[in-house]
Amino acid sequence: MGANFISLRRELAGQSDEVILAQEQGVIRRGVGAKKALEGDFGVGEVEGTLVLTNQRLLFVCGNEEEVELPEPTGFNPFGKVTVLFSDVEDLRSVPENPRNLSIDIAAISSLKGRRGELAKPALEVGWREGGSARSFEFIQQLTGKRARNLNDWAAVIERLKAGKQQVVRLPPSPSLDTLEGKVMSVMGDMQEKGEFEIEGEVERGFKVDLDPDQVEESCGKLVSMGLLDVREDVGGDKFYQKRSSLGQDDLSS
Repeated sequence: MGANFISLRRELAGQSDEVILAQEQGVIRRGVGAKKALEGDFGVGEVEGTLVLTNQRLLFVCGNEEEVELPEPTGFNPFGKVTVLFSDVEDLRSVPENPRNLSIDIAAISSLKGRRGELAKPALEVGWREGGSARSFEFIQQLTGKRARNLNDWAAVIERLKAGKQQVVRLPPSPSLDTLEGKVMSVMGDMQEKGEFEIEGEVERGFKVDLDPDQVEESCGKLVSMGLLDVREDVGGDKFYQKRSSLGQDDLSS
């Protein structure tokens, strides 16, 4: 049945050269065309999870899902919200084991299409060969907001990765987990934008420590100066941080 249905964790654990380039949480996966009603969660329905792009493969990750309600305003409903399920992938070793996971080698991809999907939601359609058989799925983004790039923009980057033409920037090594900076980088591994209070909470829960907000601000500032985090300050002066992408100017999380 292959690594997709056995254990991505075992498959990925030893691949030190594999780098996470982008993540999109709350993605709907469903079959394409005639397979839409046949190829879903064990053949039935749609599946929700996290889509992860590395320099070697495309991963769809399920398991240990968290459910959150996030703002998703539209022209018809400026106060709209959407509930999403996602798996938090801080590094490739944290991929939960689940039979619904997908691991698609970039070299095996035979077709790619980035488009605006149902209800104008961005989508990525992927076809590939696996074990002599053709497979295909579309991945639909639920959260849009004011973003420069969306899931449909992944297609061009994946094409360049397959052709060996995509620049991948080598970032400085993360500090040791014995340091607060290392702990912060660990919780920022999912490449999501987070404020200082959110970072503080995740570090405290994940490492069973008590922190002072000033410690978190200082550590985040050090990581920005090291080139490991990017920072954005809103009109109110609050700072939001995000792990810097190895895609450089082609960063898909912006």
